[in-house]
Amino acid sequence: MVRYGPRFSPEIIVSAKGSRLRTDSGRELLDFTSGQMSSILGHSHPDIVATVSSQIATLDHTFSGMLSRPVVELARRLADTLPAPLEKTLLLTTGAESNEAAIRMAKLVTGRYEVVSFSRSWHGMTHAAAAATYSAGRRGYGPTAPGNLVLPTPDSFRPDFRTADGEFDWRRQLDHGFALVDAQSTGSLAACIVEPILSSGGVVDLPVGYLAALRDKCHERGMLLILDEAQTGLCRTGDWYAFERDGVVPDIITLSKTLGAGLPLAAVVTTAAIEEAANDAGFLFFTTHVSDPLVSAVGNTVLDVLIRDGLDTRAVELGERLRTGLRALQGRHGVVGDVRGRGLLQGVELVIPDDAAADPTTLDRLGGAVTTRCLDLGLHMNVVQLQGMGGIFRIAPPLTSTDADIDDGVAMLDQAIAEVAGESGLV
Repeated sequence: MVRYGPRFSPEIIVSAKGSRLRTDSGRELLDFTSGQMSSILGHSHPDIVATVSSQIATLDHTFSGMLSRPVVELARRLADTLPAPLEKTLLLTTGAESNEAAIRMAKLVTGRYEVVSFSRSWHGMTHAAAAATYSAGRRGYGPTAPGNLVLPTPDSFRPDFRTADGEFDWRRQLDHGFALVDAQSTGSLAACIVEPILSSGGVVDLPVGYLAALRDKCHERGMLLILDEAQTGLCRTGDWYAFERDGVVPDIITLSKTLGAGLPLAAVVTTAAIEEAANDAGFLFFTTHVSDPLVSAVGNTVLDVLIRDGLDTRAVELGERLRTGLRALQGRHGVVGDVRGRGLLQGVELVIPDDAAADPTTLDRLGGAVTTRCLDLGLHMNVVQLQGMGGIFRIAPPLTSTDADIDDGVAMLDQAIAEVAGESGLV
């Protein structure tokens, strides 16, 4: 195997059902990451299995210029889940591809080329998406797309700007960030792309009010606001879309991971005005698997199950249960510095007690040791796989998890932290 990122898990996975994975050695693992933060309906959901079996026997793939009923239906239904004026949909495969298309569209429509994103962003590994990614993967590959500018990440746990009473002053940080953007810009600002909750960047939830202020900064400069809801979209946070909490409607939204519930399906959704302007300018994003009927049928089934089973409400209930359990761990273990997130996307940040400036490599080792011990106990956890952030866990169980799944996972994490911290002399 070509090694393409973090170390491979030491076990071969042979099957999965619900929230459980099974290895070729016969071990069962509780999946607290929904695969790649994607399988919101768990693994081998019967409705998904039935749809794939039926659709692949009927219509699996077409020429990219052809449309099919599953594609048209999914485009219409996605628009129905989103606030006006988001109503025009492009169906693709991966999050990187959807972000690539969104950035390409924004550049064409605005006639500009500069793109702003967070300092701990992750938007994918293709050209424009990688150029807007700052958390990893920038060194050694030569020049990125020109015109990419960075905003400081609004991390409330480790604030770089404070009010007089010591609270995180995100407004001053945002003003400072855009002052730097304006100083670097050549006058060609096209778009800003951000996640409502940075996931690979450490499960950083944007402060209430930040997104509206960011939108205003963008629109003042004639920029389009692109929201990357690859991991937060479709009920994971308890809302259908994370931006709903803030009452902010983006110019373009990108979806992926959760839309296909583990299968390769992504979408770009924008306004009729932007779509028309893009089309008039000759927008081109013609790929082999654009508008594929097989995965589009799966997307329709995902929407069916989310609505039928009330999984937005269930995400709130399970999220509260998970957060209560994680808060209890924070009360018991001095190495648990912060618990944050929304719904079934929660983050746990480890710290070295009484050492706020601990060497990041020490936290990487601590997080890695806890992850390894969790796997030994039967829990698959996802620690942020980026240098200097390895002490932050991303916890994203399927929306179909049971109460027992949540409790079992928290109990195994509790045991792993206790043992590793004890062995390290941190308790």
